Amino acid sequence: MRNRERVLEAAKAVFSTGGPEASLEAVARHAGVGIGTLYRHFPTREALFEAVYRREVDHLAELAEQLKAEAGPTDALRRWLRSNVEFIATKKGMSAALALAAHKPSELTAYSFDRLTKAVGMLLDRAIAAGEIRADISPEDLLRTFVGICYMHDRPGWQSGVLRMVDVFVDGLQARGEAPPRG
Repeated sequence: MRNRERVLEAAKAVFSTGGPEASLEAVARHAGVGIGTLYRHFPTREALFEAVYRREVDHLAELAEQLKAEAGPTDALRRWLRSNVEFIATKKGMSAALALAAHKPSELTAYSFDRLTKAVGMLLDRAIAAGEIRADISPEDLLRTFVGICYMHDRPGWQSGVLRMVDVFVDGLQARGEAPPRG
């Protein structure tokens, strides 16, 4: 199990950089295991991509629970969205392998949409209930906008620009009076 976790962590790092370095051999080297060990745990490239993707989605769902307990409502939402930038970087690095999943409904797409929508919905509802965030935005609206912000930036160093835009976005969501209820 330890080798499996090392491979997943290495794959996340390698896929986040993307480009030609995102090979399975690079993942094995980064994890300090042989290519045979990698294939024993992940028989196909797609199996490794899916495992990394699911692991990242689960991490973000767990992070939402953690932030709910330790941060103020708006700060928790902001920190969760900022953490998603790393997930998007990993996902961009795997985009070729995930292209089929993105263009047709799949169990992985449904799983991630459900988990992430529930996670951000919990943080959003908390911030709305505290009167900190306007009430006329849904979790789906928030995720759709966030993903759009991330995918508009494809140059090297894009993460810093996205993190700045996440802050601008969250600042713009802050309640400034009466907004119509979400629904």
